[in-house]
Amino acid sequence: MFFHIKELQYPARCEKPDPLLAKRVQEILAGKFGEMTVAMQYLFQGWNLRSDVDSKYKDLLLDTGTEELAHVEIVATLIARLLDNAPWKDQEIIAAQNPIVAAILGGMNPQHAIFAGLGALPTDSVGYPWNGRYVTATGNLLTDLRDNLAKESGGRTETVRVYESTIDAGVRDTLAFLIARDTMHQNQWAAAIAELEAKEGFVAPGTFPQECENREFSYKFFNLSRGEASARGRWAHGPTPDSKGVFQYIACPLPVGDRPQLPPAPPYIHDTPPHVLNNHISVPPMK
Repeated sequence: MFFHIKELQYPARCEKPDPLLAKRVQEILAGKFGEMTVAMQYLFQGWNLRSDVDSKYKDLLLDTGTEELAHVEIVATLIARLLDNAPWKDQEIIAAQNPIVAAILGGMNPQHAIFAGLGALPTDSVGYPWNGRYVTATGNLLTDLRDNLAKESGGRTETVRVYESTIDAGVRDTLAFLIARDTMHQNQWAAAIAELEAKEGFVAPGTFPQECENREFSYKFFNLSRGEASARGRWAHGPTPDSKGVFQYIACPLPVGDRPQLPPAPPYIHDTPPHVLNNHISVPPMK
């Protein structure tokens, strides 16, 4: 059950309308790393967590997912205010008169006016609809939390870039709040990950017996770029983070399998016949 409080968690304000900025802010709302993604991701992870209902991890996920819904509301409100009295017709006329200006500005998203009535849309900055495939909820908590940390890192990076793209003090103030919350969320996920790693182990899932994997290849780094810089990395030498092995650097890894020889497909598939593939007939060049 959810309750909606009418007041925003933090003010969503701008100094003046800016439809082009509204278009960029759409990425923060409904892009791959946007507020809609993390809200759904954390909530589904919490709902799908098969554990005691009083689990602190379940509460952590549901608390944060609910906050992210508040961020969806903040960003949607900010977009709507950036579109207030937006002179979208004038901007299209200017862009049409000057191709260089059109290329630089990219133009206002016409759907903001035509489809959404000067409101936010569940799309990213180029109009691609928000997609549930952005959401990660595997049921393995360590796997999910690591993806949460990546999502918050991506979201903070995008919000910082939008922040740098404007001088609007109001918008910057709103984005600064979201950036700060991203800082908190990155830290909380990192703390939860460290706690789980101490209990379950570093490699996810920790429940799979390692003797069932081919341990000959568990801690070898293969240099497949013919460069030498990768040999200087922490991943090439010394004990592994899971404390169960030592990194080995393989400079020129050799294949251990055979060359694949696939049988011909049955006739009804109509693949290229083997006699055509294997017939080395020189064809004169076209004139």
